[in-house]
Amino acid sequence: MKGLITNLNKAFENRIRLGIMSVLMVNDWVDFNALKETLDVTDGNLASHLNALEKIKYIEVRKSFIGKKPNTSYGASKEGKNAFKEHLNALEALINAKEKLK
Repeated sequence: MKGLITNLNKAFENRIRLGIMSVLMVNDWVDFNALKETLDVTDGNLASHLNALEKIKYIEVRKSFIGKKPNTSYGASKEGKNAFKEHLNALEALINAKEKLK
């Protein structure tokens, strides 16, 4: 039973980062405003968490223009997808271990 939480990824401890990755796992690309509305967070809060995930290469950023307006979209990188899946597997293992304690 020891070491059950060692496989949890610290990058996903925050609810906003967990939310970002959850959205990006089921969508190829999501723009900033859609993420902001989905997660119900402020621009600055979302931007700081996106920057943190980008810094560790868990997400990719794509900048483009729609007409004359800039548009920034985000997608989960292969490394990010793998890390998130491992995190979910670790959570599942923790839940299953708790069931065994009953």
